[in-house]
Amino acid sequence: MEVTAQSVWKNCLSFIKDNIQPQAYKTWFEPITAVKLTDNALSIQVPSKFFYEWLEEHYVKILKVALNKELGDRAKLVYVIKMENTYGNKQPFTEKIPSSNRSAVKSQDVDIPLKNKNPELKNPFIIPGIRNVKIESQLNPNYNFENFLEGDSNRLARNAGLAVANKPGGTSFNPLLIFGGVGLGKTHLAHAIGIDIKDKYPEKTVLYISAEKFTQQYIDSVKKNNRNDFIHFYQIIDVLIIDDVQFLSGKTGTQDVFFHIFNHLHQNGKQVILTSDKAPVDMQDIEQRLLSRFKWGLSAELQSPDFETRVSILKNKLYRDGVEMPDDIIEYVAKHIKTNVRELEGAIISLIAQSSFNKKEITISLAKEIVEKFVKNTKREVSIDYIQKVVSDYFQMDVDTLQSKTRKRHIVQARQLAMFFAKKYTKASLASIGSQIGKRDHATVLHACKTVDNLSSTDKQFRKYVDDIAKKLAL
Repeated sequence: MEVTAQSVWKNCLSFIKDNIQPQAYKTWFEPITAVKLTDNALSIQVPSKFFYEWLEEHYVKILKVALNKELGDRAKLVYVIKMENTYGNKQPFTEKIPSSNRSAVKSQDVDIPLKNKNPELKNPFIIPGIRNVKIESQLNPNYNFENFLEGDSNRLARNAGLAVANKPGGTSFNPLLIFGGVGLGKTHLAHAIGIDIKDKYPEKTVLYISAEKFTQQYIDSVKKNNRNDFIHFYQIIDVLIIDDVQFLSGKTGTQDVFFHIFNHLHQNGKQVILTSDKAPVDMQDIEQRLLSRFKWGLSAELQSPDFETRVSILKNKLYRDGVEMPDDIIEYVAKHIKTNVRELEGAIISLIAQSSFNKKEITISLAKEIVEKFVKNTKREVSIDYIQKVVSDYFQMDVDTLQSKTRKRHIVQARQLAMFFAKKYTKASLASIGSQIGKRDHATVLHACKTVDNLSSTDKQFRKYVDDIAKKLAL
């Protein structure tokens, strides 16, 4: 009988099936196909990079034993990962990874078109005027538009991103500021825009960098006395993407240099894309001249996804990872984890892990167990109404009095404390806090927060108010 890749793999599967749980076999081995046998090297095709990493992490020993039984001690296993629509490839991309043992694979430089293995810029300072220097974009090809699913919560931001990608620097969305809470996809969308631009305009220089890294580079340039080189480097960028721009708060020198870079890029028709966890109106300790420029273009908010979008996100994640899961379990997870996309995907990965580790079938009861842990470990966010009630009760007044227009000192202080804790414990904007606490504007809330900070450090009695209310609101 002729020995083929299929026959060798069939025998390996027979051995593996006898030594692991049926659910784990169904999830991790049934989707694999054997593609080639060369000498003592068997090539198997897996649905995704996630699949390959999971096999290497959890099943490398049994794979080695099974393969040695069939092909001898010198047997090798090669993973072939089929990656659809990978950045820079119109055709499906095939990645081959030889696996002799886990440590060898971990240390190997895997041949995959991922630009940001090293997130640090190799050399951010180049001689001004030299345009043929290759600048790595630092973009992650996994963060593309195809897996950034559209919903009511992100439609404006996503469509604005697509418009910018089609005509970088040529729309009124310059700068494009994407803002929203943790785990809602700001970084993903910023990368997706950059990737789309590189795809459509290969000649354009695109650079993604975090505000923290940008600040560190600026500090280094000052130390080395080459600040001008730093500025010139950033002025030759066609599309500059700065992530977490709120990190510039309070950093006067960095804000000043960014102001000059921004002006140069904007005046020369270059595109600037920013992300932030706050809207411009809510950013503190950012110079007004910078904030006014942030408002020149479009500020688009990413909100928590609705139920239908959460279901779509989970299904897309499972499809990309080559894992199947019943609809009722997907819907259960989507119904109970509402905060952000990162937690949604984390819950699904935990569910798969629990199923494999504990040899359990993926059921609603297992999903409930996982979801309860996620919800329990997520910091509970109190509402502004609840904060107002706690503060009012503490000062023995009703909420209407706290919200009233009166200027009596003890009522004003109670109102300021409510605003302070609303900013501290909720993700609401300053404008939203002000409108819910006596129909005030965002400037009043900002003033209230600063007043509470000042009084806390100078007035012992007031400090006691803050500590007492904080304990009552303890999360």
